[in-house]
Amino acid sequence: QVQLVETGGGLVQAGGSLRLSCAASGNTISSSVMGWFRQAPGKEREFVSAISWSGGSTYYADSVKGRFTISRDNAKKMVYLQMDSLKPEDTAVYYCAADQSVWAVRTGSARYWGQGAQVTVAS
Repeated sequence: QVQLVETGGGLVQAGGSLRLSCAASGNTISSSVMGWFRQAPGKEREFVSAISWSGGSTYYADSVKGRFTISRDNAKKMVYLQMDSLKPEDTAVYYCAADQSVWAVRTGSARYWGQGAQVTVAS
C-alpha cells in the first residue's frame, strides 16, 4: 500500500515561487513513477509533470515547461515540484500520483493519489 501526502501549497503573487512536496510511504515507492496533476475550479484534472523511478527521465506539460522542475529523493521517499514564475492560471489543487507505469501516471490513471494541496497565484 502506498500513501501520498502533499505539502507546500499556499498563496503567492504572480511571478513568485512555491515548492510542493509529496511524502510517500510504502516499500515499492522507490521503484515507482511519480507525478503531479492539477485541477482548477470548473476544469478537468490535467497532467503537470512526472519523473521516472531513477529520476533520469522527466516529463512536463507544455504549459509549465521551463517554469516547473520535478525532482525526487528516493532515500527520503520524497518528490518535489519547484514552481517558478507562477501565473494566475497556475491556480489549482495539485495532486501527487504514483504508479509503476509511466503511461498510467501521465494519463491520470495512476493507482495512488494524494489528497491535494491548494496553490493560489494572485495577479
